[in-house]
Amino acid sequence: MAEPQTSSDTSSRDTALIVLALLAIFGGIVAFYWYGERPLLLRVAMVVGGVVVGLGLAWASSFGRDFWRFALVSRVELRKVVWPGREETIRMTTVVFFFAVVMGVFFWGLDWVLTWMTRLLTGQSA
Repeated sequence: MAEPQTSSDTSSRDTALIVLALLAIFGGIVAFYWYGERPLLLRVAMVVGGVVVGLGLAWASSFGRDFWRFALVSRVELRKVVWPGREETIRMTTVVFFFAVVMGVFFWGLDWVLTWMTRLLTGQSA
């Protein structure tokens, strides 16, 4: 009978898979530049191939499967969100815009006053 895997075996396997995935992606990018004289379509295919192999290797790890489950649950939660309507979005955008303008004018004025006071205190006023 086979013994169940321990967590250290699993974690080292997962680490190896993630490292191989990163190397595959990096290899695709390196190949893109290494074969610079080849047609662009072939070089892009090398990058895409590296990314596909890398994602496949990453998905084979427990981290990859957990991430995939997280992404699926996130999509479900995203559908549950009550998004603001067009009118509320425009109103809030306008409020944020005017607040940013008011704060910009405030900080411009504060900078002007502090500059004036600094020049007055250092004797540089004209």
